[in-house]
Amino acid sequence: MSTKKLSLRELDINNIGAWPRNAKIGFCVILALLIVGLAWWLFVRDRRTELEGLQKQEVELRTEFETKQGRAANLEPLKQQLAQMEQQLQQMLRQLPSKTEMPDLIVDISQTALATGIQNELFQPGPETPKEFYAEKPIALRMVGTYHQFGAFVSGVASLPRVVIMTMHDISLKPKDAKTDPNARIGPNSALELSGTVKTYRYLDEDETAAQAAAATPPAAGTPPATGGA
Repeated sequence: MSTKKLSLRELDINNIGAWPRNAKIGFCVILALLIVGLAWWLFVRDRRTELEGLQKQEVELRTEFETKQGRAANLEPLKQQLAQMEQQLQQMLRQLPSKTEMPDLIVDISQTALATGIQNELFQPGPETPKEFYAEKPIALRMVGTYHQFGAFVSGVASLPRVVIMTMHDISLKPKDAKTDPNARIGPNSALELSGTVKTYRYLDEDETAAQAAAATPPAAGTPPATGGA
């Protein structure tokens, strides 16, 4: 008995139950592939893109974590180094003159200039300007002396008992007779005029530093401003 093979055209889509077994199996396979493909297109494809983004984010977070972990490992040595630097800074500041020593120091600077033969035509200290941890005091001056006398003056100031730091601002050095003699030149033994402003420095004591910090701290919200007595 021979079996009759049906072509695809002869298969009735409305009567799948009457199809041959091989046709039913093939149809089920095709239907399963369609379902799997549609599921991948609707669900898996977007999740795959999201997965790639999460993997990239994982790499970035891991790199950031390793960087912060390295910083955290070096934090304690850096704190110790900062404390040592602050201690060294305080020691250096303590070598500067104090508030009570400043008047005598200014007198010593003036006397040192006179001792080297320099003429002090103007030596006028100005008001102090407090900074973060030190105060600077300007001195307007006009001195007359030779090149070697000014060198001896600088050497004498450097040998004072206290550390003296002087910075020069708007300083001019010219021959004394420059106004009357345009051809005057600076020579080893010629009279020179030094004019301008120098600034010297002292450290702020603990009370001054505390007062400065209190003045810089804004008042708390709701605190009434201080008023003077009647």
